[in-house]
Amino acid sequence: MDALLANPGCTERTRVRRLPEHAVRDRSALHQLLDAALVGHLAAADETGQPYVLPVAYARSGESVLFHGSSASRLFRLCAAGVPVCFTVTELDGLVLARSAFESSMNYRSAMVLGHCTVLHGRTKELGLRQIGEHLMPGRWEEIRAPSAQELKATAVLELPLDECSLKVSDGGPTDDSADLALPVWAGRLPLVRQWGEPVPADDLAPEHARIPEYIDRWRQRIS
Repeated sequence: MDALLANPGCTERTRVRRLPEHAVRDRSALHQLLDAALVGHLAAADETGQPYVLPVAYARSGESVLFHGSSASRLFRLCAAGVPVCFTVTELDGLVLARSAFESSMNYRSAMVLGHCTVLHGRTKELGLRQIGEHLMPGRWEEIRAPSAQELKATAVLELPLDECSLKVSDGGPTDDSADLALPVWAGRLPLVRQWGEPVPADDLAPEHARIPEYIDRWRQRIS
């Protein structure tokens, strides 16, 4: 287990085979990606072999990821039953514009986690929901109403350990063939920057609550 935790991509199932030079074994880099991104994709197959993939809000909790969804969700019921799952997170950092279509690509950070989920209950479940909320909306959980008993019943919270995972990062410029270097085509990188827009108040917001909270300004200044 210690070896797995030390090195993403160290198992046969997670070893990066396509463009292995982009594989990253640094666990802190994995943490940084999971802490920066906001949406992941959770996949599992049912008893017929039909795969399903859903986008999910999540949060990293130490050496695990937590995600939540409807207790009635087919995918969440499958995951809760212990079927093998695959969880991925990708951040697109820009486009790589080469002189040829074949060499054009993207810069990205992408993580994949394999394993089995554990269902959280009771106080641990409530803390998990808080962690997910704080990952998406840091500072807001103290202000909003906590989930009711009925809402908690309707929500499933799953934990997936980061025991078997991989990380792949592409961050360079174009690598054109030497024969294409003289083509009259612009080449380079086009960075993509995520940023929040101006807050839009709800139509039914009371005037005394119209002041934008400081934590929203902090979200907008946060760089992924």
